[in-house]
Amino acid sequence: MSVESPVEQTPVASLRLKTGADRRLRAGHLWIYSNEVNTDMTPLKGLSAGAVVVVEDARGHFVGMASVNPSTLICARLYSLEQGCQLDRNLIVLRLRQAMKLREQCFDKPFYRAIFGDSDLLPGLVVDRFGDYLSVQLTTAAMDSRRNEVIEALDEVFSPAGILLRNQGSFRTMEGLPEYVEVVAGDIPERVELEENGVRFLAPLLTGQKTGWYYDHRENRQRLQHFAKDKSVLDVYSYVGGWGVQAAVAGASSVTCIDVSGDALALAQENAVLNNYRGEFTTLQGKANDLMKSVLDQGRTYDLVVLDPPAFIKRRKDQRQGEKAYHQINQLALRLLAPGGTLVSASCSMHLSREALMDVVKTAAAHRHRQLQVFAQGGQGPDHPVHPAIAETSYLKAIFARDIAG
Repeated sequence: MSVESPVEQTPVASLRLKTGADRRLRAGHLWIYSNEVNTDMTPLKGLSAGAVVVVEDARGHFVGMASVNPSTLICARLYSLEQGCQLDRNLIVLRLRQAMKLREQCFDKPFYRAIFGDSDLLPGLVVDRFGDYLSVQLTTAAMDSRRNEVIEALDEVFSPAGILLRNQGSFRTMEGLPEYVEVVAGDIPERVELEENGVRFLAPLLTGQKTGWYYDHRENRQRLQHFAKDKSVLDVYSYVGGWGVQAAVAGASSVTCIDVSGDALALAQENAVLNNYRGEFTTLQGKANDLMKSVLDQGRTYDLVVLDPPAFIKRRKDQRQGEKAYHQINQLALRLLAPGGTLVSASCSMHLSREALMDVVKTAAAHRHRQLQVFAQGGQGPDHPVHPAIAETSYLKAIFARDIAG
């Protein structure tokens, strides 16, 4: 495929930083905030969203190559430390191939997050691979304006049967970009099959959440399988049954999935059937807190309760209310946990630290007069690598705790 790019690839300007603003970048970080720019020397308003610039320290020394968006708090993102390096198809292909080396070392089947933005030195690009199909998010103006180059690079590296752009979400809103879903190459089925930890799933790429599936909890769900046999399981915020179906395949005696989406729950049921599960598989549609209270009123308890909620803390200003929400659901979960049972409490909120989640579990246990024993902790899988200089790339937490006073 050959498409002319609408983006001028030659750097049109320099971006001069204020004194000391380069220290974080020289330590490895990739983001430049608008208040770090010397706008007297290099006015941000004169730059086009998505353009490439040469970043200079306060003395005019080269720091790196970056793409810019003058309208956002993160006004520039480094993509290379090589002077003159262009953010073009060739570089994207190179970075895709670098990322693939890691994934191919870690996984023997083509189901994983192929590109994780900053951590793979492709800021603003997220790619999930479902065998022959790719689900893609362009979350910055730079990547959005290089849409054609991205598609060409993906076609060259993966030779996919279909490429889907799931260009939705708050990141695009912050970048001033429109939201849309579009098949841009080949065909994308209504539901695509994937395999995780030996379990088969159908994922709704066209209509589902985010890219259609959450690969980040792969290793935590694998851990769950080790102690699900003959257990009754409650999967809260289940989506299409990622945790519950894997527990079912591992031999759970019964599984109950809770989610607000009826379509997601119907697919969770299909996924249980797809894996020939013969036990009791129940779905409950509605708000998690309401349904958990309703189940409590029925006197039901479970041997294994999984909490995998959406991010309750998306921004700093949500901190207090978000932490309150985590406390509420964990207290409800412990009321539903049978004596001697296991709680899996997870968070994908970057602003909630692992220590804070541990405090949530500890406080919930004290409030319910339960003694818990944390026997494992998990994070995101290797297809979601952490950039050591960017704390924001380390976001996923999972705590496995057993009731020991039952």
